[in-house]
Amino acid sequence: METANNFAAISHWTYNHLVNLGMPAGTAIYLNMLLLFCLVLVLVYATASFSRKLMVGAAHKFSTRTSTQFDDLLIRNNVFKHLAKVVPLILVVQALPIVFADFPGWVKPLRTLTDVYTVLLSIWIIRALLRTVKDFLKTTALFRDKPVDSFLQVVNIFLYFMGGLLIFSLLTGKEVWAFITAMGAASAILLLVFKDTILGFVASIQVSTNDMVRIGDWITMEKYGADGDVIEINLTTVKVQNFDKTITTIPTYYLISDSFKNWRGMQDAGGRRIKRSILIKISSIKYLSADDVERLSKIQLIQDYLQERQQQITEHNQAKGIDKSILINGRSLTNVGVFRRYIDAYIAQHEFTHKHMTMMVRQLEPTTTGMPIELYVFTNDVRWDKYESIMADIFDHLLAAVRYFDLEVFEYPAADDMRELFSRPGTDNSTLRNAVKAMQN
Repeated sequence: METANNFAAISHWTYNHLVNLGMPAGTAIYLNMLLLFCLVLVLVYATASFSRKLMVGAAHKFSTRTSTQFDDLLIRNNVFKHLAKVVPLILVVQALPIVFADFPGWVKPLRTLTDVYTVLLSIWIIRALLRTVKDFLKTTALFRDKPVDSFLQVVNIFLYFMGGLLIFSLLTGKEVWAFITAMGAASAILLLVFKDTILGFVASIQVSTNDMVRIGDWITMEKYGADGDVIEINLTTVKVQNFDKTITTIPTYYLISDSFKNWRGMQDAGGRRIKRSILIKISSIKYLSADDVERLSKIQLIQDYLQERQQQITEHNQAKGIDKSILINGRSLTNVGVFRRYIDAYIAQHEFTHKHMTMMVRQLEPTTTGMPIELYVFTNDVRWDKYESIMADIFDHLLAAVRYFDLEVFEYPAADDMRELFSRPGTDNSTLRNAVKAMQN
């Protein structure tokens, strides 16, 4: 009220002064309004600058004396800058009836514009506060990997919707409830327009409640070419940064409607699976003679096993009177069986295999590409680069060790193999060529 009285006093003084100077009353009215308008603009600018510097400066000083991050986030999200705009707004509201006292028809439209600005300013302040709350929640362990952005977007949509209703009511002069009632007839259209938003909101709640995906999880969704870390979960999309540094955007709703793989369980368990086979050439599998067993007994990892097992086999064969002049009679060790035992012993003593998870070497069904010896074991380091290095080291060793057991790894003939075969003296090249053609057909 005091501000309004001051403006009224200034208005009377300037008007009377202009009239006393001999200016016509009609011209004095317009010039008086123009002078007051310019004065209000200057005061608004000065007040806005002063209040912004005062509030932001005080906030900075206060934040430096506290250990909490909340006040720092308030400053970063411009909460105090928006609050500083309230003071000049009050000044404008108080000055309008005085500046345009001689033009009453202008007061109502201008007052409506200030009311619209008040609604917008309120929305900006609330949004800044919501962003501050979101950023603060993300600094806490409880909400760091939760889709907080999704819920913030829903609140923002509701906030803008209510703000739009208020602005519509101010501009049209109709009640808010009248507009809401009119919108009831268009609810089907609204549901269609906001279908993705509604589905995304429901999906965000389900994803958060069921703890299906967190920010930072490694997920694989082959249908959409996603294979990497989740970097953002919002109302409508989930952003995945693939390992080639590209970004894949997936609709949030598809996380509950489609299938995807989350590697969090593997990372939390502390072990990553190796499941890979060595294809043994079947023609290289054989029984071991006594000389073979003696030679392989020099391999330290299976030395005790071979001595114990060979003693058991010898005692059994002697007790049964088995003729061992032919190795197929009675019990005998095979080179592939001993090789499996060697792999068992090797992975059991390996420093990077997880000793509390499944460790198994198994023989799979023979195929046209040989007999697979599958290694099923977990590494104790889940980091991708370390995992690949550990797996490569293990199979480097095993592939090099195969020949010590008189085994061969199956592989298709290469061009060099065929050229060497054709170049051998006495080779019937026409027969070989016919055989190759038959294989190709």
